[in-house]
Amino acid sequence: MSRVLIIDDEESICWGLARLCEQMSLEHETASSAERGLELAEAASFDVIIMDVRLPGIDGLSAIEQFHKRFGKVPIIIITAFGDLDTAIGAIQKGAFEYIVKPFELEVVKSTIGQAIVANSLQDYSEPSQDLAEPSGEPEIGLVGSSAVMQEVFKQIALTTTSDAPVLITGESGTGKELTARSIHRFGSRSSGPFVAVNIAALSPSLVESELFGHVEGAFTGANSKRVGLVEQANGGSLFLDEIAEVSLDIQVKLLRVLDQGEVVPVGSNTAVKTDFRLISATHQDLLAQINHGEFRHDLLYRLRTFEVRLPPLRDRKDDIPELVEHFLRKSATADSVSPTPDFLDALKDRQWPGNVRELQSVVERAAAFSKSGFLSAEHLVSQDEKAFVAPENDSLETKIQTLVREWTRKNWNDSRIELLYEELISVIDPAILPTAFKLGDNQYSAASRRLGIHRTTLKKKLDEMQGDD
Repeated sequence: MSRVLIIDDEESICWGLARLCEQMSLEHETASSAERGLELAEAASFDVIIMDVRLPGIDGLSAIEQFHKRFGKVPIIIITAFGDLDTAIGAIQKGAFEYIVKPFELEVVKSTIGQAIVANSLQDYSEPSQDLAEPSGEPEIGLVGSSAVMQEVFKQIALTTTSDAPVLITGESGTGKELTARSIHRFGSRSSGPFVAVNIAALSPSLVESELFGHVEGAFTGANSKRVGLVEQANGGSLFLDEIAEVSLDIQVKLLRVLDQGEVVPVGSNTAVKTDFRLISATHQDLLAQINHGEFRHDLLYRLRTFEVRLPPLRDRKDDIPELVEHFLRKSATADSVSPTPDFLDALKDRQWPGNVRELQSVVERAAAFSKSGFLSAEHLVSQDEKAFVAPENDSLETKIQTLVREWTRKNWNDSRIELLYEELISVIDPAILPTAFKLGDNQYSAASRRLGIHRTTLKKKLDEMQGDD
């Protein structure tokens, strides 16, 4: 019969877990401190240990190492009422089999105990990684939340620190993908190396290859000096490629080669340069759908997502809103002067938050700026129907344009003065793009029309009409 050691200073927790063990036909012992647990483990062997983090004397995380050093690789399930990222990272890095946040469902604990017993018999769960960065205790900006879905995110992040394999972060815009990438780097074995971040969607398609892989002098027109690419700059650290779905197929092939061979060939060169980095990528798009459409390579996707961290939208974690509000107020140094009221928090929970945490931060900071009473109430919130739309600051230009066009379409849909909506939109865009292209083409109709993909005569006619309107 398998034996379980339960270590918790709360009698009610020990009692509940003991009853669960009895239901599972498992022998069990209980202890109120890690020191007492170590004494019991000296007297008899255990197949699974369930241990709280906050204990009198030696804390649970420190005790993990002592149990493993003295009694071998026994699976240890950590339970805690403090489900933050630092705790998750600490538990996984010190070799915990699993960590569970209070209050927990007994069925979850039952399933985890069963898995731990099997793992103990097979001895197949991962060894803790060596030389990993210790959590500093400083909360990672934006990664805040006690909800069940965020606890799962913290566990996913913690697991990524056990190796240097590639990580794919998925989630809607504004959910905190770059913050997550920075956390993975910060807690991983490469934390002392550089963290190089780039948003692919923000780069001109013609410059992506040069930005990523670098170029030699004279590689192309305008390459007046050698440039070290981002892949090489990330040597010894982490490279974060945001909006990886925007990478063209030909660049995908070259990126796959870099991952497979650990070397990069700058544009215009025949000499490969060795580089050793961890790749962290992110997207808000469905990469499997892109594979089906022939827009993304399936072999690259499999290389990218050795680990996958899925970030939930804010609408699925509204219980975290009060905690996030307090965090944003502290971050903006207004926590001591402004306090949120219950009706303010309720109003925030009623919203759907298409812009997710980024949008919430903007709303909270705006409300705090307008509050003169020391309290944040619902009246400090601009109606979602009335507020002017502002494209998220960190989105790519393409995303901002698309969002603004959607807003323009909704606004003008019922305007009877506009006969043909599409033609009206073109008339709005032309004054922005045509003169700009003409200037960038050195005021040459041929160069500008060729770049725009329209006939030279059409361009000249439209520009003449615009000058006539002026």
